[in-house]
Amino acid sequence: MSSATGNRITKLKVKKTRRVSKALPLVERTNALSAADFISKYASEDTNKVDIYTSATISEADLEACLDLVEETSSAAYASSSGWSRSKKRKEMKLPDMKYMIVRGLGGVTGFLSFMVTYEDGKEVVYCYEIHLAGEVRGQGIGGMLMGRMEGVGRAVGVEKAMLTVFKSNGVATRFYERLGYGIDEYSPGPRRLRNGTVKEPDYLILSKGLK
Repeated sequence: MSSATGNRITKLKVKKTRRVSKALPLVERTNALSAADFISKYASEDTNKVDIYTSATISEADLEACLDLVEETSSAAYASSSGWSRSKKRKEMKLPDMKYMIVRGLGGVTGFLSFMVTYEDGKEVVYCYEIHLAGEVRGQGIGGMLMGRMEGVGRAVGVEKAMLTVFKSNGVATRFYERLGYGIDEYSPGPRRLRNGTVKEPDYLILSKGLK
């Protein structure tokens, strides 16, 4: 095969890939990007202060450090709810479309935010799964910075809103999100009446913030 023929075939493949990519819905198109392409397209400004990874590119050491922060800051809330399980949380954190913003200090990972561009009740959203900071860096504006960066990614992608889940027992976190403009989402669950007549209140809230 001549080089000219090979070049034509390559160009046809590229054009076909682009057509398929453009045909995908927004969420699927975004999640089909490689880590490098995602950062270049939606988060290149964020790399000045944070390291950005996908679940496929984050190192095992960084993932374990993030898990340590979750366990340190929130295992008690999980224990009083559905029960804390490090293995289950690790499995969730390795979901294919999960992405990470990691902040580092002299001692290693000092904070992170994990998020996903996904669907929630039929709407295109950026969902914050976890945000945790080590004690020594709290109160320095890092949490607000990470949330702002995630929202910036959501706006760049073009999703409708940012969403997250917070335990009702975590009043500090709830007030933090409220200061950032988050409110109770229309799909946040309400009380549920069981068959025996007992009314069960959910132990969490779903909060959201419009991005358009």
